[in-house]
Order: sequence, then structure tokens, then C-alpha cells
Amino acid sequence: MDLLGSLPAFVLAVVLISASPGPAMALILRRAALRGLGGAVPTVLGLELGLYAWALFAGAGFAVLVAASEVAYLVLRVVGAAVLLVLGIRAWRTAWRDRRTPDAPVPPAAALGRRRWWAAFGEGLLVQLANPKAAVFMLAFYPQFVPADGPVFATTALLGLLQITLETGLYLGLAAAVARAGAWFRRPRIRRRLEAVTGTVLVALGVRVAVSAR
Repeated sequence: MDLLGSLPAFVLAVVLISASPGPAMALILRRAALRGLGGAVPTVLGLELGLYAWALFAGAGFAVLVAASEVAYLVLRVVGAAVLLVLGIRAWRTAWRDRRTPDAPVPPAAALGRRRWWAAFGEGLLVQLANPKAAVFMLAFYPQFVPADGPVFATTALLGLLQITLETGLYLGLAAAVARAGAWFRRPRIRRRLEAVTGTVLVALGVRVAVSAR
């Protein structure tokens, strides 16, 4: 397959995949709504670094091992489900804890300190690395665009870089749009509902990862 000729199809596929609901979308929407664009940036960067790591793993053959090994896939599936369940339960606890907070205007969120920035970055990175579907996705998706007679690892790395560049731009644009309504989202009543909905989505995704087959 000609790499340049397949790029339009690759870009279209990446855009459609990025817009599909999932853990990444749920985390970004929550962070942007409650912490603004600055609060969503480290989460987006962590998610995209994790995705790029899976692209490199796919180019190096590690994703094939995960997809082929029952034990490796099971371990990753359990870890991924646990991460999503913990995040979901944490959001539920926040909603429950704030249930008595008066519904008064809330000032804009303060800029993240270094420790919270890295915590948000690590959260995004962990969610992506612990996602077993990412390994299977890379194994099924990237070979369609990698020329059979070309350098597999280098081509996969370049395609991965293109994907994370596109996704980063799309996700930051989405976060900026959501952040514009940040004052409304930060109202205690709305925040509680957002935390409850986000927690439910993350728990449901965690359960789906835990029980789903390949």
C-alpha cells in the first residue's frame, strides 16, 4: 500500500475514532468542565503519550504479544477495568460528599500546581496504557496503512505521531469549548450531576472492559 495515498483515509479514520465515546472522552470532558482548559491539558497529554506508546509497542511487536497471549491480555484487562472503576467510584464519592454544598456561584478554578498537573497527566497516561483494547486496536488498525515492503517500526512511529498530533488538537479544541461554560459546570448542583454521570460512565466502561472478550 502506498503510504502517501493512504494518508487521507488514515486521517479520516483517526478523526472518527477520536470522536467516539470512551474513557478518554469522559476524562477530558470532566476535567475541562471542572478545571478549565488548563486543567484538561495534562490529561490530554497523558492520554496521547499512552496512545503513542501503544503505537510504538505495535511497531515493535509487543502489541502482537498482548493480543496473542491470553495471560497478558487478561492481566491488562483486569488492570484497565480496575483503573476505570477506581476513577468512577472516586467521582461518585465527590458527588456524594458535595451534596450539601449550597448552589452558589463558584469562582474560576485556580491554575494547577505542579503536583496536581502531574497527577492529571499520570491519570491520563495510566488509563491509556491499561486499556487492552488499545493493543488490539493498534494491531488491527495500523497494518492497513503500513506498506508491506517498508520499515514497519519507523512507519508506525510516524503514523502514531500524526495520530496523536491530530487527536491532541481535536481534544484541546473540545476542552476549550467545554471550558467556556466552566462557570455553569462549576455550580455545585451541576458539578454534582456531572460527577455522578461521569462516575457512572467510567464504572460502566470498567465493567465492560472486565467482562468483554477480545
